[in-house]
Amino acid sequence: MTRSRPIQTPSRLTLIRETLYTYTRWQVIALLFLGFSAGLPFLLVFSTLNARLADVGVDTATIGFFSWLGITYSIKVFWAPVVDRLKLPFLDRLLGKRRSWILLAQTGIATGLYLMANIDAVAHPELIALSGLLVAFSSATQDIGIDAYRIEIAEERLQAALAATYIFGYRLALLVAGAGALYLAEFWSWQVSYLTMAALVGVGALTVLIVKEPAVNHFAAAADIAHRVQEETTKRNHLTPRMARLAGWFYAAVAGPFVDFFQRYRELAIAILALVALYRVADIAMGVMANPFYLDFMGFSKTQVADVTKLFGFFMTITGSLAGGVLVVRYGVRRVLLAGAILTAATNLLFVWLAQYPPNIYTLAVVVSADNLSGGIANVALIAWLSGMTSASFTATQYALFSSLMTLPGKFLGGFSGIVVADFGYAQFFTVSAIMGVPAILLVLFLMRHGRRLDELAPAKSTEPVQP
Repeated sequence: MTRSRPIQTPSRLTLIRETLYTYTRWQVIALLFLGFSAGLPFLLVFSTLNARLADVGVDTATIGFFSWLGITYSIKVFWAPVVDRLKLPFLDRLLGKRRSWILLAQTGIATGLYLMANIDAVAHPELIALSGLLVAFSSATQDIGIDAYRIEIAEERLQAALAATYIFGYRLALLVAGAGALYLAEFWSWQVSYLTMAALVGVGALTVLIVKEPAVNHFAAAADIAHRVQEETTKRNHLTPRMARLAGWFYAAVAGPFVDFFQRYRELAIAILALVALYRVADIAMGVMANPFYLDFMGFSKTQVADVTKLFGFFMTITGSLAGGVLVVRYGVRRVLLAGAILTAATNLLFVWLAQYPPNIYTLAVVVSADNLSGGIANVALIAWLSGMTSASFTATQYALFSSLMTLPGKFLGGFSGIVVADFGYAQFFTVSAIMGVPAILLVLFLMRHGRRLDELAPAKSTEPVQP
């Protein structure tokens, strides 16, 4: 009797060799630097800018309005089709569609940061705001280009590695633009700090000039959908060829994802969108006034804030993200989504407690740890949940719509945070921000009660689009 040969499992050495090979591919290394380029501008028009404004004496009401710069990231979906379809003169022939748009966006970021470095924020806050708007708009445009580049540059099996190095580069950039910028401002000046950040945009620009342009456009499916709609509208409505092409483009780029979503989730669609919009409101609204609270109200130095909230907080956020990933696998995404919503609201109340006592660096570390851990868990749960909600036909577009919606309300309400602080104080503001988290908790509970229905309506692993 012949014995069957036992199944050979890869040795540990083979697995290590394959892992090292994966993470030494040029595409994966490139995304590390492009992730750094994507993350660098964000804090420079958000919390770091708020710290600068507070440090030079700008009033809290004005600082609150500056948070509206972040809305640019939340509405980038509106011009994403332009970045995806339009070829830039000269640059497109030189670099290709994706790299040309990324390089143009990086030029806008560097220009805006240079202007912000040389403007007196107290004398000309409106010029700081306009320069910050240039940075934010260019940064959001860069995100669109890099996301497209990441998807198109490598086959599906490399996408997890690309995402991993991109996230690490992004987080590293947040550390540089947060703690690094505060250290430079403390030991030199805000001008030196922002000039240094403008120079670091060159990391991403150099990467764009070195790497290759994608050979395959994975958005061809959208063109197929547009062509199908063009043919049908021409037959049914007797439109001119130009109007038919416009109808096809509009459906594939704009209407298709909405139609697919509402046809798929039916009576639960509004509740899902409401949860997406409200889940991070408490976290984002609280974050607007965090640095002014640390510096102005509590009296911590910029280096103390950098040490605790940026350096220490960086590792606590990573820990929370890792813990969130494990919890999602162990308990399911909806349970962790609920836990994240509760933790986010609860940790905002810790800042109320912190405001009642004299400044203590260890107490600050405890509160920041809890806040960043809960934020990491909540973000991972939300991303995992949203990823499962998207249709295979419109994955990128629907996720862009979700990501825009999940930050827009928080950033808009955050614009009024300075007025609340000025009129009522920090303790009352943090209490209100915690209450803002209650609707998200209730919506998660509602959707958990309809969990079986959600599972029935979830997208199938099919690439067939909803018919117009």
